[in-house]
Amino acid sequence: MKRSRALVLSVVGALAAALGAVWLAPAAYAASVTASFVKTSDWGTGWEGKYTITNGGTATVNGWSLGFDLPAGTTVGTYWDALLTSSGQRHTFTNRSWNGTIAPGASVSFGFLGSGSGVPSKCRLNGAACTGGTTPTTAPPTTPPPTGPPPTTPPPTTPPPTSPPPTSPPPVTGLPKHILTGYWHNFDNPAVELRLRDVPAEYDLVAVAFADATGTPGAVGFAIDPGLSASLGGYTDADFSADVRTLQSRGKKVIISVGGETGRVVVNSSASAVAFADSVYALIQRYGFDGVDIDLENGLDPIYMAQALRSLRAKVGSSLIIAMAPQTIDMQNPATSYFKLALDIKDILTVVNTQFYNSGAMLGCDNNAAYAQGTVNFIVALACIQLEAGLRPDQVGLGLPAGPGAAGGGIVAPSVVNAALDCLTRGTNCGSFRPPRTYPALRGAMTWSINWDVTHNTPFARTVSPHLRTLP
Repeated sequence: MKRSRALVLSVVGALAAALGAVWLAPAAYAASVTASFVKTSDWGTGWEGKYTITNGGTATVNGWSLGFDLPAGTTVGTYWDALLTSSGQRHTFTNRSWNGTIAPGASVSFGFLGSGSGVPSKCRLNGAACTGGTTPTTAPPTTPPPTGPPPTTPPPTTPPPTSPPPTSPPPVTGLPKHILTGYWHNFDNPAVELRLRDVPAEYDLVAVAFADATGTPGAVGFAIDPGLSASLGGYTDADFSADVRTLQSRGKKVIISVGGETGRVVVNSSASAVAFADSVYALIQRYGFDGVDIDLENGLDPIYMAQALRSLRAKVGSSLIIAMAPQTIDMQNPATSYFKLALDIKDILTVVNTQFYNSGAMLGCDNNAAYAQGTVNFIVALACIQLEAGLRPDQVGLGLPAGPGAAGGGIVAPSVVNAALDCLTRGTNCGSFRPPRTYPALRGAMTWSINWDVTHNTPFARTVSPHLRTLP
């Protein structure tokens, strides 16, 4: 999110470079070339695994192929830094074009997500035991390695399976099953200025942007911006508090968003976690907010932020709404800070509205292509990562800009948002990418921002909100 007229981020380089692969014929492995496996993260219903291949010999390794078995009920999802071919429960990873050469004493690694409780077994590195040695206990596969990227799977002729039910019930928030979230500006910029009570009725959840850092580490504060007050001909904290109650009387929820593009809130210790929880609770008590939104675009510590949010939840109770608005790069890997935080507080988390814009190209959950922002494929393939890596569908929202001026890239017509919602919940209106299953409980959509939407005569809310009411 941002306070300026446009934000241009580019995270294309390394990810876009991950496209394409050249198979390098594997050399014979000596006993000194080994591979080790470790779980780098585990969230109960799934985990992240990492294999490290180490060349302990004196000759350079040119190309590698590592295969292993997974027990029935455990599957491989998203993967990176390797190519994958699977046959039943046997999965074989091969090098990409940039990591097939391993100098003596060097190592390379690749990772993947596993769904289920099983772990790899019968590991073979170019047909030899991964622990070293040249005599495999079972014959290696006779199928030759691929000569290019895996073939594209044609679209199924029947709808994909529906996602299994949530593993735990969602927190009690009083929100509809499918919601439209929008951000309200507490600042003056080229978008239309609005009193909170003038937010269009189509919005179910209003995030007030933003609470800012104070002089105490971790603590945040909020007050009506003087520039906004002047633009509105006088708008006070008391007016704002009354408007919060007005929206709530209409069945809406109002939360305070922390951070934003220029926010500098840092929660990186137990003391700062306490200060964060205490200060947000004080804002809830003062203004009547229904919850908090975490929009820290300059990084966060998942351990201490989880401590802070759990402390806040203990103070407020099960009605507390906890939302997040990570950037797309923050939700590519479950082991990274934002994604890890979401999984760590999954039992109290309401919704993650990832910003599917200002991103450049990104890898989707198939990990076989870089999808261009501003397309149905991009939105669906990236949302799929979260849905397949452990978040419940009711915790996943699609964040898009509300039109020109709202973002530097990734602006789409509201009809594209509706198509992505249809693809994820019904398996219809998809692009070339289709998710592995449908997610009827998908939470909804978010836009930056309400003010930009109103500036353009509210096309986002008027198009997306009624469509949300038609979803399963």
